[in-house]
Amino acid sequence: MSYSPSDLQITGAGITSASGQGKAAFTSALMRGEHAFGIMKRPGRQKGTSFIGAEIAELSYPDRLSKKLLRTASYSAHVALITLEEAWREAKLDEADSARIGLIAGGSNFQQRELLQTFEAYRDKPHFISPAYALSFMDSDICALCTEQFGIRGFACTVGGASASGQLAVIQACQAVLSGQVDICIALGVLTDLSHMECQAFRSLGAMGSDRYANRPDLACRPFDKNRDGFIYGENCGAVVIERAETARRRGVKPYARISGWAWGMDGNRNPNPSFEGEVRVIRKALGQAGLAPEEIDYINPHGTGSRIGDETKLRALAECGLAHARINATKSVTGHGLSAAGIVEIIATLLQMKESRLHPTRNLQEPIDESFPWVRGEALPADITHALSLSIGFGGINTAICLKKEM
Repeated sequence: MSYSPSDLQITGAGITSASGQGKAAFTSALMRGEHAFGIMKRPGRQKGTSFIGAEIAELSYPDRLSKKLLRTASYSAHVALITLEEAWREAKLDEADSARIGLIAGGSNFQQRELLQTFEAYRDKPHFISPAYALSFMDSDICALCTEQFGIRGFACTVGGASASGQLAVIQACQAVLSGQVDICIALGVLTDLSHMECQAFRSLGAMGSDRYANRPDLACRPFDKNRDGFIYGENCGAVVIERAETARRRGVKPYARISGWAWGMDGNRNPNPSFEGEVRVIRKALGQAGLAPEEIDYINPHGTGSRIGDETKLRALAECGLAHARINATKSVTGHGLSAAGIVEIIATLLQMKESRLHPTRNLQEPIDESFPWVRGEALPADITHALSLSIGFGGINTAICLKKEM
């Protein structure tokens, strides 16, 4: 039996963010524009520096999580397990055949801060390093931890696409379900745990802000504003459950939305600069697969990071594709840039806005670089969203686009 993309539904979602753990807290923070930006304090994030970011205050652990597994797991893995548990429970996956469930973790090099701390702690005594390090330093360990905790028996793997990794995981999960490889596939956007080394490199590259707002962390993250000076990091993790409508009905699960179309493609460019042509190409391809005319899109979540070049390129591409009419906001203005997790976090933000029939504000959008777009600025606005478009762009020339249709 063959299936079309329109058969695919998102039936569960989990979110852990500096803006709130769990969908209820996250939704409230989004709609109020509540943030957690400040000088980062997590060990290993600073070395005579004052990098700005949004860090998770404290984690709340579900009872079902294994304390034994958590003991040797990295911070990224802790957050992944907590986030996946919320999506798993909502989608009633305990009632599904574990041999027909897959997991795709979006991202690579998740655990840089903890690796750096390990190197520093054992530099002069390598023979004393824990044997568990032989497992935990690999990204695949997060997949292994998740499969053991939840009994997943289908498949699990990681896919890397820089800041497009989250959406790439969603696309790969869709293809796994459509091909019949599994009945249900979870896409997990893993928390990218930066150390001071990566933060410094991003600053030196000109990608991460903020020199301009060094003394006002609350003002530093400002996608699409004329006074932006780079992205601001945020700790984030998201998970979505993807399956066909018929399998969801068997468990009595009500879906959020259908995934009506997607696209991904490369620019043939290793560097971090975005490509207008590449973004236009994936937007048009995703709309074509979804069978949508541009004017049918009600809302766009555009991957706005605060990049000096990237934000302008994004708006040019949207205008070129006939999408300048659609409502638009920037989730990263509230959450910060979650890098590997960003694409899934923004898909979840889109699903929650569809459910609430409200669009969250864009913080610090005081002087938009293009006033012609119908921005959601200082406060949340009511909106009926039937069709939405979410975009992700990653270093190395990767572009992704996903179309979502609200379930009526």
